[in-house]
Amino acid sequence: MKAVIPVAGIGSRLRPHTHTQPKSLLPVADNTILGHIIDRLSEAGITDFVFIIGYLGEKIERYVKQKYPQLHAEFIVQEPREGLGHALWIARHTFENEPSVLIMLGDAIVDTDLQPILDAPYSVLGVKKVEKPSLFGVTEVGLDEFVTKLVEKPKIPKSNFALVGLYKIANPKKLIESLEYIINEDLRTLGEYHLTDALMHMIKSGEKMVKWNIDQWFDCGRKDTLLEANALLLNRPHLRHINYSQQFPGSIIIPPVTIGAECTITNSVIGPNVAIGENTTITSSILSNSIIGSFSELQFAVMHDSIIGSDASFKGLSHSLNIGDSTEINFGQ
Repeated sequence: MKAVIPVAGIGSRLRPHTHTQPKSLLPVADNTILGHIIDRLSEAGITDFVFIIGYLGEKIERYVKQKYPQLHAEFIVQEPREGLGHALWIARHTFENEPSVLIMLGDAIVDTDLQPILDAPYSVLGVKKVEKPSLFGVTEVGLDEFVTKLVEKPKIPKSNFALVGLYKIANPKKLIESLEYIINEDLRTLGEYHLTDALMHMIKSGEKMVKWNIDQWFDCGRKDTLLEANALLLNRPHLRHINYSQQFPGSIIIPPVTIGAECTITNSVIGPNVAIGENTTITSSILSNSIIGSFSELQFAVMHDSIIGSDASFKGLSHSLNIGDSTEINFGQ
């Protein structure tokens, strides 16, 4: 089966990081967002990929070709960028003759067994219950367990099953017909052509779709959700038990932590839930629940819930104090 991954978005909610880096290439745990997605699809036996690129797309193309040379990868440029439905319409020629196609958004990591989804006889929509369904595409299901309605960001949601960005389409030709319909009729939602509207047109035309409950879904589109995804992915068994103590004897490393190659860490406390890129230098710092990019330098930093980009430099304050009895010092105000 061929996998189509749209990664053309600007990622405005993750600025300033996305001024110079595509959202899908931001680091999380021991990989990039896109790397996690490709690894999961490759483990399911998928080797044919289509990447729909746009903003800083040349960086995505270079990353895929360098890190995953074994893949058969096509790159389609979406310009202008008018929504997910438009992105798939631009790339329709890459999957129009496929018996089925898997679509996975490039800013969300879905950790699930893909094989039952790939083997399903119907189109499958990955969903998860959420507290604020109005922020997502929402799925409604009938008594026969087939999807009856899909609405993009409804003002009054009638379901809390949100689409998580994983779609197995059993009838690609019908999807293309529905994409053509919404574009020719100029049917936009919130100013864009949405895949949700095309899928709803397919359902009205008789296509059967089922929802698939996803347990582990990491939405990486905002700072807080990216840090949450980082912490959860770091707690996977093969990462949770990595011991860096001998590698950095003058520092305290509190797992789970991942530290890239060629890093220098001295007199520091690192962790928990910290991911550090390669060739980064950290001196006399305390870091927790944070992501630090590659080729960065931190000195006298006390950081939590932070994201530091690559090739960044931060130098905090160093204090030498002689404090007597009954003294209170607060640098937080």
